[in-house]
Amino acid sequence: MPYWKFFKESDVIDAISPGYPSPAEEIEGSRKFLLKWKLVPRIPKNLIKPHFLHSNEDEERFQFLKNALEAKDSRVIWCLRGGYGSNRLLPMMAKMKKPKEVKLLIGLSDVTSLQTFIIQEWGWPVFHSPILDRMGRGVVPPRDEKELHRIFFGQQTEVEFKKLKPLNDAAKKVRNLKSKIVGGNLTTLQSSMGTPWQINADNKLLFLEDWGERGYRIDRMLEQFRQGGVLKKCHGILLGDFLGGAEPATGKNNFNKVFKRWADDLDIPVFSGMQAGHGTIQRPIPFNTPCVLNVEAGRGHLIIQTGGRP
Repeated sequence: MPYWKFFKESDVIDAISPGYPSPAEEIEGSRKFLLKWKLVPRIPKNLIKPHFLHSNEDEERFQFLKNALEAKDSRVIWCLRGGYGSNRLLPMMAKMKKPKEVKLLIGLSDVTSLQTFIIQEWGWPVFHSPILDRMGRGVVPPRDEKELHRIFFGQQTEVEFKKLKPLNDAAKKVRNLKSKIVGGNLTTLQSSMGTPWQINADNKLLFLEDWGERGYRIDRMLEQFRQGGVLKKCHGILLGDFLGGAEPATGKNNFNKVFKRWADDLDIPVFSGMQAGHGTIQRPIPFNTPCVLNVEAGRGHLIIQTGGRP
């Protein structure tokens, strides 16, 4: 399978902004962070321009992405931030010729659109991982930053998630489930439904996370997935952080009830407890790389290959 190459000091890192803009101070923080890791940041001066929704016009945002994908002197593309806009670039990406060299796309949230396209159209691995301006703002816990550094520089070749909670009988019976992970932000994935780039979870584990969505909206999105056939051949569901979404009447969310309903209703394994998403802890998840899931002592144990090589 295609693999990405471990980082080395002095590697060029292409920064892109496919969705919302980052303010100047956060761009500068991102630059300083990459320098701290002894990497070479490439952040175009005209990357951000005034726009009523995005960091730039669609054509400009795509051109920066295309330049990064086709650059012969870099192997990594790290998104400055998420925010709506990535899916508007997909029709233009579809007209591109697949690059010869694998580039590692790093990001989360709305970047899910680009990552899903790259997985399904080009077969590359990608990383659901903290965005660059978050690293630059210094809000990533030191332990998590060290893990990212070990992974990207090849000192750690697996990502391990322990103590996942099985939510149904199918999950409790999991033994040596070999698969790959796809998915990302639930709302973003829903926006792919009915498009040429609809999420394909066949024979895969589907990771989901979101923030700010109330329980009924999460339920509705999952129901659309079911009716659209996304879950028909899915190996199982891995739930990351779901934050916010308080009900007006109670001031609390009802996520647990929503997920219990779905876990009881599905015949595929459903697990919660992935420390990934929009929370304080955003552990990295390699997508489209081999993984193994087991249940040991009543808890899920997931080991994911990073997909990197020297």
